[in-house]
Amino acid sequence: MAIERVIGHIEGVPVGTVFHRRKDVQEARLHQTNQRGISWLLDTDGSRVSDAIVLNGGYVDDEDEWDRILYTGASPGKEKSPSGRLLRSQAWSYTDNAALRLSFERSYPIRVIRGYEGDSRYSPSNSYRYDGLYEITDVRTAISKYPAPDGSPVNICQFDLRRLPDQEQVQTKLERHVVDVLDELSDESRYEERFPRARSVRVRRLIRDTAAAQRIKHLYGGECQLCGLGLLGPDGRPYSEGAHIRPLGKPHNGPDVEPNIICLCPNCHVRLDMGAVTLDDDRNVIPRAPLSGVSLLPQLMVREGHYVHPAYLRYHREYWERQGRQAR
Repeated sequence: MAIERVIGHIEGVPVGTVFHRRKDVQEARLHQTNQRGISWLLDTDGSRVSDAIVLNGGYVDDEDEWDRILYTGASPGKEKSPSGRLLRSQAWSYTDNAALRLSFERSYPIRVIRGYEGDSRYSPSNSYRYDGLYEITDVRTAISKYPAPDGSPVNICQFDLRRLPDQEQVQTKLERHVVDVLDELSDESRYEERFPRARSVRVRRLIRDTAAAQRIKHLYGGECQLCGLGLLGPDGRPYSEGAHIRPLGKPHNGPDVEPNIICLCPNCHVRLDMGAVTLDDDRNVIPRAPLSGVSLLPQLMVREGHYVHPAYLRYHREYWERQGRQAR
């Protein structure tokens, strides 16, 4: 019996789920194959429409900014070099490209799966991860950054994708209700003005401790990466918090991915969030305010399997340096 596949979220597969192999992604019904970048299925009228794409370093013209993606269409394998450069122009008549363009015309959302060979700012270290739904906002024929071997220009089928709002990334009625209620909270209170990311944090913590944060916390067994403290409850279970280096929500718009998350004790989480401590690109700890009764590690503790991207450390450090200059 054929496995039923759908447009949109797959029931029982939350955003952030990690898969060790492409075949696991396929078996979860997230993607049609375990090799191609563009997945498609038959619509109710028999037309082929795309339901998912994989970002895994496929083409040199791809650009990933987490909430916005510039995606290159597909070509037969023989028309692409191992480095991701195309040997000849792409065609809109090619099945995968035609299916993805038809999804744009019919306003269908696309599931995005990121693989370990994609942009290191957002990719898992050695696996594949379902990162939710995106909408295709535009399509065009563009010129590749790199010519064909004979020097002639290469046309590519190019797609703009934008990540759908958080309300569209949760998958149960209860989760959506929580998001909608909290989204209606007034922005006029002093608390909201002073801490613009607070509402987004409350939404996420009330819905679930994200899968990415759970994985990081499990890797460190609750041990704080900034001070080394390990907190245990009376039941013997460790307590720690997954801290986003570049915060979620406006105005920071940081991604909920492992390279942007560290495992911290509650005190160090607050220190990070208020800019009392920052880190340089080599993960050296920089105290920016007097610390009483605590000794921080000289360098952020990082275990094998966890890559902390310096772009997030740089964003956090420069943001709080600007705040310091403005306060003087």
